[in-house]
Amino acid sequence: MGICDGRIVVITGAGRGIGREHALEFASQGAKIVVNDLGAEVDGTGSSAGPAGEVVDEIRRMGGEAVADGEDVSDYEGAGRLIQTAITTFGGLDVLVNNAGILRDRMLVNMTIEEWDAVIRVHLRGTFAPMRHAVEYWRNRSKAGESNDARIINTTSPSGIYGNVGQLNYGAAKAGIASMITIAA
Repeated sequence: MGICDGRIVVITGAGRGIGREHALEFASQGAKIVVNDLGAEVDGTGSSAGPAGEVVDEIRRMGGEAVADGEDVSDYEGAGRLIQTAITTFGGLDVLVNNAGILRDRMLVNMTIEEWDAVIRVHLRGTFAPMRHAVEYWRNRSKAGESNDARIINTTSPSGIYGNVGQLNYGAAKAGIASMITIAA
């Protein structure tokens, strides 16, 4: 028995790193997990079903319930399909953890517009899009007279507050995420 028994959780960027640890801990506390990850490299290039599938396998070996999802969270329709996966597979959604992110470190004088756009797209749009679909689901439930005990958890970074050399795009995106959740709350 855990503090999240029966809760349904979507975690973006859950194939590796912090997202993986979120998934494993939520599962160990009894949550049902949608493990979202493109399986891309740290810079966002490439894709593989491997990382998300490996986390799902690990959760299942622990006795938990999980499914893998490879949607691109920065794609608005893909983010909608991600949220729908939780609803269809497990019957609802209680928690959204926005963790997906990439790095394209470069000094300002060398940063390309493509490096800027890629990081901003994954971090900001990739947080907004799943969040937008999740709150629409919760709002519709509320309007139908159903109750919600919902949570949104966003991963950010000290780079968004204090800055970090070579991370203009990443720091700006992380500061934007912190502002976005404050306003949404």
